[in-house]
Amino acid sequence: MAIEHTRITLRPFKKSDIEDVLLWIGDVRVLQNTRMETCNSKEEALDFINTKCIYPLQQSICLDDHSIGIIWILPYDNEKHKADLGYAIGFNYWGQGIITNALKILLCKVFQQFPHLHRLQAHTLVENKASQRVLEKVGFHREGLLRKVFCHKGNMEDFYIFSFLSTDEILHAV
Repeated sequence: MAIEHTRITLRPFKKSDIEDVLLWIGDVRVLQNTRMETCNSKEEALDFINTKCIYPLQQSICLDDHSIGIIWILPYDNEKHKADLGYAIGFNYWGQGIITNALKILLCKVFQQFPHLHRLQAHTLVENKASQRVLEKVGFHREGLLRKVFCHKGNMEDFYIFSFLSTDEILHAV
């Protein structure tokens, strides 16, 4: 069942998010499809917030102002017109439309906030059908299969690549 979209926000991480962040960043299921590492203590979670969650590039996905996940944009150093997009959300929130809504919020502002940006791209493991559906729901285009392109959890894996351009339209069908 979908969560009311007005309860979902994106904001910078705060040190007071530590308990909420530890719930999802300490869960192997949440990070299984990302290249992020789990944090197993408050100290590791605080270090993650202080060193990895640089606003505006990494934002907390919040439900009623509680951090339940992360959405990030990683610009390319040598190609300012494009950036990689990624996200992770607490296991208890999977399948409720939260990532779809978070992506819509991000897409509505990212190209205004970064006027030099023209392309967002996302990579999904071939097996990660849920993430592929989410990206397509909001208007990302599947461009193709990248064979053995990234080392993921110690193995070279195939990934699909998706793109969203500054000229694309956000799809509103959920």
